[in-house]
Amino acid sequence: MKELELKYGCNPNQKPSRIFMQEGELPIEVLGGRPGYINFLDALNAWQLVKELKAATGIAAAASFKHVSPAGAAIGLPMSDTLKKIYFVDDLDIDSSPIAMAYARARGADRMSSYGDFVALSDTCDKATALILKREVSDGVIAPDFTEEALEILRAKRKGTYNIIKISPDYRPEPIERKQVFGITFEQGRNEIDLSSPALFENIPTQNKAFTPEARRDLMIALITLKYTQSNSVCYVKDGQAIGIGAGQQSRIHCTRLAGNKADIWWLRQHEKVMNLPFKTDIRRADRDNTIDIYISDDSDDVLADGQWQQFFTHQPEPLTREEKREWIAQNSKVALGSDAFFPFGDNIERAHKSGVEYIAQAGGSVRDDHVIMTCDKYGIAMAFTGVRLFHH
Repeated sequence: MKELELKYGCNPNQKPSRIFMQEGELPIEVLGGRPGYINFLDALNAWQLVKELKAATGIAAAASFKHVSPAGAAIGLPMSDTLKKIYFVDDLDIDSSPIAMAYARARGADRMSSYGDFVALSDTCDKATALILKREVSDGVIAPDFTEEALEILRAKRKGTYNIIKISPDYRPEPIERKQVFGITFEQGRNEIDLSSPALFENIPTQNKAFTPEARRDLMIALITLKYTQSNSVCYVKDGQAIGIGAGQQSRIHCTRLAGNKADIWWLRQHEKVMNLPFKTDIRRADRDNTIDIYISDDSDDVLADGQWQQFFTHQPEPLTREEKREWIAQNSKVALGSDAFFPFGDNIERAHKSGVEYIAQAGGSVRDDHVIMTCDKYGIAMAFTGVRLFHH
């Protein structure tokens, strides 16, 4: 198949629409549904991310994409009972499936942003992964293959309209890529930078120069994730998964704050009060996720006030106080932080420190590198200057 006609482009008024190859055949096969323009943008960006994560770590990888940026990305490491509970997969048998654990992590880290995602899997989609996808609100999935059991489950999703894309793992794009803006063609070499190279950690200007193997792995995950995230972007990673991604902000400190707030929410969801919220049994998954988000926020009265809590809970929960939140967030540690370009000021480090960041990888090259280094030294943070910028547009 050389081309595929699409229903419309980014918006319904943008017709005609298609994807096609100038030479050769499309490396994809649609096994279910009718993917659209944005679906394919998400699918193909997400596929590149997970393929690179798998190649760099040797572990199955998954990504949850929304509007051409990852909402979550992870590798398939074993999960604690706490993570299984807050990701709502504690009732599924996924321990023997690294790809299922990878997707549970990628989807679960930021459930608000992952709602209605497009999923990418580095490995064959199996039954365990399909069972997670079956009950989540999702637009589709791209993977190198699907088991028959997985296909049967996914083809029944959304009354048979769920988008299922099989992609050839052997496909290699041309080294030059092009796109058009306002009728003008842009051309550039593909970004083939190797983000698994130990050379990324050779320039360590901070007093603390100790990066654990786990920290190097997590920083590599952060950088690979940023390579496919709309710039400016910052990514917090812990234990093999992104826990906060800030994308598309004009100011880097706003990226750092946005991603840091998401990382804090991820950590707060593991607080005893949050894990034991007395939800009604018939509450919808999306309403539950939104309620948790509000409960954690400064607007908790919106779900705890008389006349409100009865919609969500069997009895009125105790609030999670600001002091409790501060104390809990202060316990987070060993978080890795990547940035797609240099940090211009130390305020980014100050914000990162509040969310447990102990390791940083960033390009370096700011006129205020000295201030950034000084702020890292203030908190004992180990920081590497990679010399690599990862803008993505």
